[in-house]
Amino acid sequence: MVVCKVANKPGERYRYEWRNTATGHQFGTGGVAREINPGRIVHTEAMNGQPGESLVTTDLVEEDGKTTVTMTMLFESKEIRDMALKSGMERGVAASYDRLEELLSLVQD
Repeated sequence: MVVCKVANKPGERYRYEWRNTATGHQFGTGGVAREINPGRIVHTEAMNGQPGESLVTTDLVEEDGKTTVTMTMLFESKEIRDMALKSGMERGVAASYDRLEELLSLVQD
């Protein structure tokens, strides 16, 4: 990650950018935080190269010592959603969460 600007309260902007070390290709996303509360984060998101802006809601629910993360994205249209899915973003998000789970398991041991 070559840019990591975090929003700490509603109304603040955030920006994240990643660079593929093998190809040099850079990708970014950013938006505005709307809600930051224990168990819920809501923000807008605009991805480089994709039209429109989505509304992202992330819920974290703890049960029996395990936390489940559910992220929901509301796109401006079905066409924009389909373009985002074709980009392979779900694979990148899944890989990131898998890495996070692996790192957290090391901390718990």
